[in-house]
Amino acid sequence: MNSTLTEKVWTSLDRFQIELPSWGFANTGTRFGKYLQAAAAATTEEKLSDAGQVHACTGACPTVALHVLWDFPNGPEDAPAVQKAAHRFGVTPGAINPNLFQDQQYKFGSFGNPDQVVRRRALEHCFESVEIARRLKSRDISLWFADGSNYPGTANIRRRKQWFAEYLSAVHHTLDAGQRLLVEYKPFEPAFYHTDIADWGMALELARAAGPQAKVLVDTGHHYASQNIEQIVAWLLDEGMLGGFHFNDRRYADDDLTLGSIDPYQVFRIFHEIRYFEWETGASADIAYTIDQSHNLKGKIEAMIQTVTMAQQLFAKTALVDYEQLAMAQKTPDLVRAESCLQDAFAADVRGAIREWRAAKRLPEDAMAAFRQSGYLERITAERGARGSAGSSSYA
Repeated sequence: MNSTLTEKVWTSLDRFQIELPSWGFANTGTRFGKYLQAAAAATTEEKLSDAGQVHACTGACPTVALHVLWDFPNGPEDAPAVQKAAHRFGVTPGAINPNLFQDQQYKFGSFGNPDQVVRRRALEHCFESVEIARRLKSRDISLWFADGSNYPGTANIRRRKQWFAEYLSAVHHTLDAGQRLLVEYKPFEPAFYHTDIADWGMALELARAAGPQAKVLVDTGHHYASQNIEQIVAWLLDEGMLGGFHFNDRRYADDDLTLGSIDPYQVFRIFHEIRYFEWETGASADIAYTIDQSHNLKGKIEAMIQTVTMAQQLFAKTALVDYEQLAMAQKTPDLVRAESCLQDAFAADVRGAIREWRAAKRLPEDAMAAFRQSGYLERITAERGARGSAGSSSYA
């Protein structure tokens, strides 16, 4: 790779950061059960420790997304201890994620629950989550709702939409000036007849109803098979409403697989749309990149390192797209030339340039090898495995 292209890769890596999820280091599973790992984290401190290892090896993930129910059992009172632990392990608290799906009271929904008492409890939980974010100086509060129904006629869909608009607006009113509300969507599961926020259009409308500090959060797994996610990204960028991502990969639907393990070209195309938007507008897209994956069989820390390094590679490849040539080819239109602009960049091998960037930053040139040689995994496996149980965090 010539010096000009290497410089583009380095500049790209300097700006790229991706947030780790605390819940991705704990024992997780499907609705059928869990496969326990002796090295899985059982406490928030252990999750932050593991996240610190991933950041030390990759240099790309200084923040950790936190889940209120699992990481703040005592609510805002836990914020100082979490802040202190994060600092000790070289990371910073990131997005705060309310839990509006696990408690038995949410059997028939949270903001969409027909019981006003439950709706109010869900709202209070969100208020508490905003306060936790405030104390930790976290910008984003990420909202995912399992609300929906499984049978026709069992829910007033229009009324539930109105409740969502009302309650999201109420949460928005509690935000500080620098905070954001990120509204996520999911087409199905656990609701299989209708989901209250089932697609990006519904999330967009509800975010706009909530207020100017609300944006849409795109989970790459939360789409039907073969859906054109990069088109959704392009539309949200053009509307100024793309707030962030939860990254994972999928073979069918919300499979929570390691990023790029099934379709790395799709992730590349998503990053490309963001880069193209920035090139055309001259604006820097303010987007929060976060990993959201469930590693039931792979080692959790190793799977995170895999994802981060893959994300770095794919983001760096988009720096090699010749956007001037692409724009001219699109105007002609020269279809082959335009398509080749993307294919040539995707085919480029950026791994050598990334290793050089790591060395210049005094990071391990091979992140996975460095972790495997560190002895950290063996140590925590022995320590945590001795407990007889490696944690009880849930995952959705």
